[in-house]
Amino acid sequence: MFDVSRYRKLIAVKKGDGFARSLLLFLLRFASFFYGAIVWIRNFCYARSVFKSHRSGGFVVSIGNITTGGTGKTPLVAWLSNYFASKNHAVAILTRGYKLRGSDFSDEPAMLAKSSPGAMVIVNPDRVAGAKKAIEQGVYTMVMDDGFQHRRLFRDIDIVAIDATEPFGYGRLLPGGLLREPIKSLKRADCVVITRYNQTQPGNVSEICKTIKQINPEVRIAKAIHKPVKAKMRKEEVLDFDDLRGQKVFAFCGIGNPNAFFETLCELRLNIAGTKVYNDHHRYRQSDIEDIYEQAKYCRAEVVLTTEKDWTKTALLCGEKLDMPFAYLEVELDFVEGAEEIAGLIEEAIGKASGKDQESE
Repeated sequence: MFDVSRYRKLIAVKKGDGFARSLLLFLLRFASFFYGAIVWIRNFCYARSVFKSHRSGGFVVSIGNITTGGTGKTPLVAWLSNYFASKNHAVAILTRGYKLRGSDFSDEPAMLAKSSPGAMVIVNPDRVAGAKKAIEQGVYTMVMDDGFQHRRLFRDIDIVAIDATEPFGYGRLLPGGLLREPIKSLKRADCVVITRYNQTQPGNVSEICKTIKQINPEVRIAKAIHKPVKAKMRKEEVLDFDDLRGQKVFAFCGIGNPNAFFETLCELRLNIAGTKVYNDHHRYRQSDIEDIYEQAKYCRAEVVLTTEKDWTKTALLCGEKLDMPFAYLEVELDFVEGAEEIAGLIEEAIGKASGKDQESE
């Protein structure tokens, strides 16, 4: 399984690299040329209508990114779905689901269902088929999760999430960097949401905005943070942050950007006794939980804390027989600025879509 967290360390530019690592980086960057050629051909074919985008008959907003790894798409999808629900729109979330083994799908659908209680979550790698299912159920407003590169389904709005801590994937395409496609592809975006705004310097955010505007002068830009709301245990018991600060915490996660999670814990001024990082989309087993427990005991921790994404896969494994509480950090997307930009963009697009529907009748 592809481990983004370890891969970040491999491709990060460092001085004093040995010959073996330098050679590996050269080969990875050479391979990026072929990956880039495939991406260019595919995008060219869509731009020239050689490949067709299929209209669903509904209103589709795509949430995506241009880099691999955690950019904060899931909280953004939840925010947008809840926005539609607040406007009395029946909404469906179209997600491909990250397939682990056999017919098992990963954590995102469960997280989305929990954070967007009013939405229908449709898991199907074929987004066109997923949209068709939503329409058959009478749901005409759809949010497509991880949809920027999935161009078969026509979308009315493209929103791209960019992580302020590593916005442009080390400036290289996969596998030499983390870019899924060139940054000039932001020309297709209607709105960019810069996530984790608070985990980098303001000057860096200004440079990110400048780069985005140079590529797409018309794009709207919003800025957001992942705001910690509460820590929860089994049976939804809440751990107060003040109480947590008085205890030693052992933290673990299996996400694309683990440093962002640990940085959030530091911002909460928690006493971190130890940490453990697993592969992104790691499939936890009972032995993993026992290993985490033993390491936490060794560090003399009093509570184990993880992400909500990891909790969806570990909650049933963290039995009451363990004499140490396991909990997860619940976060929500909090816009520093630009939420009204997104709302205005959506309302404009809905108005245009309604006008076209009336003309076609």
